[in-house]
Amino acid sequence: MKIIVGLGNPGREYAGTRHNLGFMVVDQVARQAGAAGSRNRFRSVVSEGFLEGDKVVLVKPQTFMNLSGHAVREIVTWYHATLDDLLVILDDLDLPFGAVRLRGDGSGGGHNGLASVIEQLGSRAIPRMRVGIGRGPGAARAQVLSRFSPDEERQLPEVIDTATAAVALWAAEGTIAAMNRYNKRGEGVA
Repeated sequence: MKIIVGLGNPGREYAGTRHNLGFMVVDQVARQAGAAGSRNRFRSVVSEGFLEGDKVVLVKPQTFMNLSGHAVREIVTWYHATLDDLLVILDDLDLPFGAVRLRGDGSGGGHNGLASVIEQLGSRAIPRMRVGIGRGPGAARAQVLSRFSPDEERQLPEVIDTATAAVALWAAEGTIAAMNRYNKRGEGVA
């Protein structure tokens, strides 16, 4: 069984913002995994399905980004999951729009949601997939909470499809295989 967590902020006012790209990817993975319906548990919206033959638990924490780790800890504890069976999906300001990067461990890299997960799980050895949103011209907070430009909106389905394919490869073959396939330097959506 795999646990796939998309980070974002709950509420209608945050839907469609760059910071909710993790939620958008999890929604697409849920469609691909045939996850029918969802329920509110562990301070999250949770659904279950099958991806690459394995059961997947799809999670969208409803604790707001900076407290995401609390919800992730609860679900990992409930399912007695190892950290190798957990994938956290998040947006990244420092990657070009559409770039996908996977890692098996490391710091939060300035992302408060990932930092919360690391703190609550007590380990940096947490597989994660960062999806680039681009830095933009303004302050970081304004950029992550902004909506995508019209050009980015047109490209967003391709970005989400690529991220979803990376999740499927991670589920089937692990972090290293997904890194080798999707971690391409300097590439985003053209």
